[in-house]
Amino acid sequence: MNGHNTFAGAFVDRSGHRRQDAAWLDAALLRPESRFVPVWGDKCLASGDTPRAVLLDRDAAATYLDPGELIFLGVFRDHPAFAFRIDSSIEKPLDGLGEFHDLRYLGSILPPDEANLAAHARALVIWHSRQKHCGMCGSPSRAQCGGNTRICTDPACAQTIFPRVDPAIIVLVSNGPQCLLGRQSSWPEGRYSTIAGFVEPGESLEDAVRREVLEESNIDVHDVSYHSSQPWPFPSSLMLGFTASAASSEIVLNDGELEDARWFTRKELQSGFPKLPYRLSIARRLVDDWLEFEDA
Repeated sequence: MNGHNTFAGAFVDRSGHRRQDAAWLDAALLRPESRFVPVWGDKCLASGDTPRAVLLDRDAAATYLDPGELIFLGVFRDHPAFAFRIDSSIEKPLDGLGEFHDLRYLGSILPPDEANLAAHARALVIWHSRQKHCGMCGSPSRAQCGGNTRICTDPACAQTIFPRVDPAIIVLVSNGPQCLLGRQSSWPEGRYSTIAGFVEPGESLEDAVRREVLEESNIDVHDVSYHSSQPWPFPSSLMLGFTASAASSEIVLNDGELEDARWFTRKELQSGFPKLPYRLSIARRLVDDWLEFEDA
């Protein structure tokens, strides 16, 4: 298996030891080589005929910077990198420096390292916007450790709040020369994808694979094997990819999450129907790797 899934890859030196070094962070904010990644609502900034992520210097970003809410992402291309939020109610921020786009679009066209940086920035900015109060006592929270955690402002509580990541399994189930794909009613017409679902408390990843496939399609699976993972910041999932073999073949839509589920041959998948998952997704990589396996 070659290369990274979109949004994945250790392209940023996260420099965890520097998150608690307030003096270093304060100095880095003022360094001319530092770069700032804007997130407007849930969109990221890019420019150019072949779009590239826009990394601002401090002067370009200054209007929108709140030092207390800046997020230290790490060191990117030898530059300290920070993310910051621009409220979605502001009209045309940073006009003339590029255009803000949905990350699903940018993920398919940006260089891998820039897609990774943008996903990191977007995920943390959205997490901060949703974690303004302590879940233990309800008091306001504030950013700490360079924006990589928050802390309750009530001294009697002082709960540290960590960014949330929601684990979800996604699996390519094969049955000899066929694979199992399903579709939700909200998807574009003709689009099918692999089975996926969130991991529940007290559940292993392998058990989640077996449960989700059974719940959604009535198919029993075995030989569950890890494939790869993908950060999926929409807003905070981690997709854990697997392959599995079917131990049964009769499809029943048990829980109603899927509008349809079918077995497809490689020839059918290469015919233009069904429409396959978007190329930036791990779902598509699971399908593509299965298609290539026949020729291996």
